[in-house]
Amino acid sequence: MPAHFLLETPRLVLRELADDDLDFVAAMLGDPEVMRYYPKPLSRTEAKGWLDRQRTRYATEGHGLWLTLERETLKPVGQVGLVMQNVSELGATPTPEIGYLLDRSVWGRGYATEAALAVRRHAFETLAYPRVIALIRPENTRSQAVALRLGMRIIAETTYVGFAHSVYGLDSAAIA
Repeated sequence: MPAHFLLETPRLVLRELADDDLDFVAAMLGDPEVMRYYPKPLSRTEAKGWLDRQRTRYATEGHGLWLTLERETLKPVGQVGLVMQNVSELGATPTPEIGYLLDRSVWGRGYATEAALAVRRHAFETLAYPRVIALIRPENTRSQAVALRLGMRIIAETTYVGFAHSVYGLDSAAIA
């Protein structure tokens, strides 16, 4: 069955993860540099659980982190997408987070911003979410730069998975 591309940009395509993507996902999530701002790198078994959680999100929320591939080669380069988050500082309603996690081999090419802009557009125009957020640790300056390029600003501070995080946010009305 051919892969269904959910979103396309000039250089990238995004699609739902499949079982065949485990080798790439496990290698990326097992890289200590890629996972520097997460609690720890993941084992292959943990990466399989991560992949399964995304597929559950597709079924229950209609989205999750999508596999991101170079358009010309279809080489996987990361995961970018929407994950619902409950941030108590923002109230009781779950809010879609634009998440981006790229393989170290493609850092610095602008892929995170390019894919995240497509996800932002999808969140606002197709899914009609009023706000998107990004949870970013204060020392993660690369992710902060992406959030700023998306038009996000810090709207709150929170603790997430045991670490201090800045909550970057953008309301759809701000870009209308």
